[in-house]
Amino acid sequence: MTSEKQKEKELRKLQRRKKKKNALILCHDGKEYWTTQAEFWQWVRESVVLKIGESPLRGMFIRQNEEYNVVLGNTVLNLKCPNHLIEAMASRRRALQR
Repeated sequence: MTSEKQKEKELRKLQRRKKKKNALILCHDGKEYWTTQAEFWQWVRESVVLKIGESPLRGMFIRQNEEYNVVLGNTVLNLKCPNHLIEAMASRRRALQR
């Protein structure tokens, strides 16, 4: 019975373990954003981030205001333009009411 408890405890510990965020991305407005290495390299392949250094892994967004782009229901919105978000949310609400 103790071995079963130990196995359960180890399983819960593995489930709680968080991914290490060890890649630093610098925004154009001076803010810093920590992410995982896998996500960082995915963004480099997609030409969203440009690698500028190592130890810690560092990069910078290529396009201005890229850090404010979010995806909401397959629509890319820029948080710098509040009208984008307002219009997208309003259209989604209208579509859900039908």
